[in-house]
Amino acid sequence: MIRESSNGSPVDSDLVATPHACTIDELVALLHSDQQGLTATAAAERLTRHGLNRLPEANPTPAWQRFLRQFRSLFIYVLMASAVVSVALGHHVDAGVILAVILINGIIGFVQEGKAEAALRAILSMTTTHCLVLRDGQVQSMDSTLLVPGDVVMLQAGDRVPADLRLLQSKELRCDESALTGESKPSGKALVDVAADAPLAERHNMVFMGTMIVAGTTRALVTHTGRHTQIGAINTLVQSVGIQQTPLQKQLAALARNLTLAVLVLAALQIAFGMLVHDYSFGEMLQGAIAIAVAAIPEELPAIVTIVLAIGVMRMARSHALVRRLPAVEVLGSVDIICTDKTGTLTANAMTVRVVATADTHLQVGGEGYSPVGEICGASAGEQVVLNHVAHISLLCNDSNAQQQADKQWTINGDPTEGALYVLALKQGLDAAQHNAAWVRVDALPFEAEKRYMATLNRHCDGSAQISLKGAPERLLSFCSHQLTTRGVEPLQRDVWAAKMETLAAQGMRVMALAYKDADATLTDLEHEHVQSGMIMVALAGISDPPRREAVSAIAECHRAGIRVKMITGDNPVTAGAIGRELGLNTGRVLTGQELDGMSNEELAAVVEEVDIYARTSPANKLQLVKSLQSLRHVVAMTGDGVNDAPALKQADIGVAMGLKGTDAAREAADFVLTDDNFATIAKAVAAGRTVYDNTLKSIVFMLPTNLAEASIILLAILFGWVLPITAPQILWINMVTTVTLSLALAFEAGEKQIMDRPPRPYGQGFITPMLLRRLLLVGGSGAAVIFGVFSYALQNGNDIEHARSMAVNTMVAIEAFYLISSRFFTGTIFHFDTLRGCGPVLISLALVLAGQMLFTYLPLSQRIFAVAGLSWANWGVVLLSAGVVLMVVEADKWFSARMTEDAGQSR
Repeated sequence: MIRESSNGSPVDSDLVATPHACTIDELVALLHSDQQGLTATAAAERLTRHGLNRLPEANPTPAWQRFLRQFRSLFIYVLMASAVVSVALGHHVDAGVILAVILINGIIGFVQEGKAEAALRAILSMTTTHCLVLRDGQVQSMDSTLLVPGDVVMLQAGDRVPADLRLLQSKELRCDESALTGESKPSGKALVDVAADAPLAERHNMVFMGTMIVAGTTRALVTHTGRHTQIGAINTLVQSVGIQQTPLQKQLAALARNLTLAVLVLAALQIAFGMLVHDYSFGEMLQGAIAIAVAAIPEELPAIVTIVLAIGVMRMARSHALVRRLPAVEVLGSVDIICTDKTGTLTANAMTVRVVATADTHLQVGGEGYSPVGEICGASAGEQVVLNHVAHISLLCNDSNAQQQADKQWTINGDPTEGALYVLALKQGLDAAQHNAAWVRVDALPFEAEKRYMATLNRHCDGSAQISLKGAPERLLSFCSHQLTTRGVEPLQRDVWAAKMETLAAQGMRVMALAYKDADATLTDLEHEHVQSGMIMVALAGISDPPRREAVSAIAECHRAGIRVKMITGDNPVTAGAIGRELGLNTGRVLTGQELDGMSNEELAAVVEEVDIYARTSPANKLQLVKSLQSLRHVVAMTGDGVNDAPALKQADIGVAMGLKGTDAAREAADFVLTDDNFATIAKAVAAGRTVYDNTLKSIVFMLPTNLAEASIILLAILFGWVLPITAPQILWINMVTTVTLSLALAFEAGEKQIMDRPPRPYGQGFITPMLLRRLLLVGGSGAAVIFGVFSYALQNGNDIEHARSMAVNTMVAIEAFYLISSRFFTGTIFHFDTLRGCGPVLISLALVLAGQMLFTYLPLSQRIFAVAGLSWANWGVVLLSAGVVLMVVEADKWFSARMTEDAGQSR
């Protein structure tokens, strides 16, 4: 019998759907286990039935499949058919050139694409651990993959949780579940009753596979292993999500379909016309059709687009963004919504004291993360005295420490909340080693969930002693009779402190109170009664995971660029709303995961565009939100760093993972990895993505009109029975050597000014725009007319066919060279100083093409292969002057278009 688990995945009949809602005795009975563990025989039987405690591994795509994938293009299919027909007609040179073009395209795509789509095998690195297990009544160290439901394991601080576990015994247990739930604060665990419908972050009697024990010890019962765990459910979600086609891929596919259909129709019409009107043979017309296909189809386009994307990859790498899927480079340029996780993405995933509330004032604390860099702002001389006491208590009543790693990053050892207080003491200027040496710890009362405080007894080198206390504010207030102010010690004002507590809590902060009192110098054993009266309240520390400074400005830049930012977190609604306000997000409404679960697709679609903050969300909720936005024709980017982000990262049009603090699961599911974990890098990547799209479009605007000119030449020659000015092999030379070389210059173009001040391009906007259609007609028509004019001029002046074709080919190349300079700007004229900005790649391309054309025109081997002849200086003069006509036509069109746009704007 198979039943559903709480996350909807099927489980074996002897697994329990809601172990957190059962009593311990009920759960042990349901799992047919014992609190002393399983026998080896029973464990072996269950291992056979349930399988190893690990997640299914995705097979990588073989290299040969990746190579063959490069040839999935209608352009390539038509060229392959052309090559086959050329072989059948005996034109082996033409067929060889066409096949060489196809192979070069495939190799470029294979090399540039690199590794295959994200494989989720790295998620296993989170779950392969060793643990202490009770088997046959004996404690054994065992590979966690051998665990089965019903096993009893023992964990302590620093251990990775090896499976989903229900607590049997627990002492001061806290678990870092941020990678799974998005909750930045460690979750306190205890033997408490939990409702069956409690969200994952509130199942306090459970610990989950892949999370980390940060404090305390526990003995726990294995409830689920492998694919049935919460991480397993996420892995199943990820595997169920297919790779999305990027907008560029969709638009290129549409362009290929439309252009291929047009070429095939045109070729069929010319075959019929030539045979019926001019009485040409079918073989001659078929060869003519091949020439039209070769001329009209931009066979170099896949290679150019791949190179444009690869250049974008290199530029992004310099900006700390690594691209894992090549076609995804341009997607950020069309993104209009970024869904981002909070913890570790918009925030540093480092608990920080942000406010110190004393009896007299509230003081803001600068800095972020665990770095001791930052100051307490606006403190007077009297307040500095109080702050010194704050730092003193924070350091002495503390079991954590901070240290700087080799990479200059600061980390803490111990509880993150204690770490925040430790760092606060360093910011106030205390030297931890010297201060601890001067104030030796004599005894301590460790933090207990029931007591909700920690206390230490320290003796100074001068013989005096002091009790330092930290804990829940309402608890400490009951112990205090006085407060420390800038005027000294005064009677306690409970109402004042209660108001301060409410203020900090409303800002989504965790509040810790700090107090002290002098102790008898002879005291050696600290008891609870010593701290439960006569204490002096010093301050409240407001602790939270603060927004990154750069994230605030990056979100503002995204808003200017027409991009909506939505925060999706596992944190509680109050904290999420408080952080959202600091980030500049719309906090008018915060939706929770439970509310999302109760909504239909239609209800969600009605609110998802307006709500910017989502709290207490599950992995399924994140996936649900991304899908809903995509259904409303939005291009969605998803950022995150946790295991719980992986399904949504893969579903989104573009997934962006954090590289430093991100989990392997998130990195492997994403299209981009930010190596600096900086949300601001996303804004730079958006600009780079828009530049990639612009350069791709410029390449198309450059290639298609010149290809139309070539196709028009062949079509007109067949229609009117004229001699072909340019042959099919010569056209392939132009397309694959000169056009590719020139197009590469556009791939290196820098982004245009104000690229982030314009909105994203409309959803579904294709490449064929009115501007491109007009440019097609102008360049195609004028280019064909110029070529026929030059070819006729050469023949009428007594030149042979090879000489005339040589002039025609070089005129076509010169037209492309001039048109390249014009194509650098969609609407702006080339007659201004901006033309010189970033012109290096253009000049290099022109120099390479010039060298290539010299070899093409004068090299004897080339003359034999392509049937051309050398040109005189006078011939070159005719070539350049004739090609300049097309440049003037295009620039005149830009001028008229600009004038019309200006007049239209004035009329409005």
